[in-house]
Amino acid sequence: MENPGFQPRRFTGLIAIFVVSVALTGCSPLTVINVLSPSRHYAKTPDLSYADGARRKIDVYHPLAAQPRAPLVVYLYGGGWNGGSREKYEFVAASLTRAGIVVMVPDYRLYPEVTFPDFVEDAAKAVAWAVSNAERFGVDPEQLYLMGHSAGAHIAGLLALDERYLAGYGHVPKRLAGFIGLSGAYDFLPIESGYLLEVFPEPVRNESQPINFVTARAPRTLLIHGADDGVVAVGNSLRLADKLRDNGVPVTLRIYEGVGHARVVAALAPPLDFIATTLDDCIAFISGEEHLARAWMWHQ
Repeated sequence: MENPGFQPRRFTGLIAIFVVSVALTGCSPLTVINVLSPSRHYAKTPDLSYADGARRKIDVYHPLAAQPRAPLVVYLYGGGWNGGSREKYEFVAASLTRAGIVVMVPDYRLYPEVTFPDFVEDAAKAVAWAVSNAERFGVDPEQLYLMGHSAGAHIAGLLALDERYLAGYGHVPKRLAGFIGLSGAYDFLPIESGYLLEVFPEPVRNESQPINFVTARAPRTLLIHGADDGVVAVGNSLRLADKLRDNGVPVTLRIYEGVGHARVVAALAPPLDFIATTLDDCIAFISGEEHLARAWMWHQ
């Protein structure tokens, strides 16, 4: 079904501006998206350390009009477990803070510096730091949402489903308000070739799959995937949704027709929110109003 919010002229114009901006500045597409995203409605507190090390820092985005005890999203970016940096994803915070949500975006160590499960442990430390600093930033620790894209959704999924990670810091996944996975890798064995054989060592490979840790204690979940994803197969989200339902966990699954891997997260950017309903669906999930989200995609 065609997206009723899709505006061909607006799409063509913005894409043209986007392409020209990238060409003229030499900047990465994410840098241009950040520049084009509005930023006057939030305050940024960057470079806070949640643990020792250059890649164990976190940026906090606080909406200027935030209500007391606002919801909190800890966002974990993707990059194949070997790339990415938190400053490239300010556009995610730019969109969510408009809805009164406090956003924290941490870095985590990457391959080849570390392998699984070290990057998941880093993310667990970041989440524990977020909970410990909830009062400092005026957020409600009972409204903590873990959100990630691609490899970041894999890491967030493990934190939400494998209780051992957060339990080590005195927290349990059942206290999470929700998990939001965008184009995530949750059930991707076997690994037959490439660098992922080293990222996920064989002795712990089964423990790297979020789907293996689904129980009835899992948090409420929103899974979003593009039907045309050529990077992470849509079956990852389909199978995880089925297993969550089988265990009685509330789960909302959105599959976007004609959308690939990158466009799912790009649609979070305020200038590009018309290419898919990622932003609407995420905000509706956090507000508890999934039934009000625009539905131009097919539902599972």
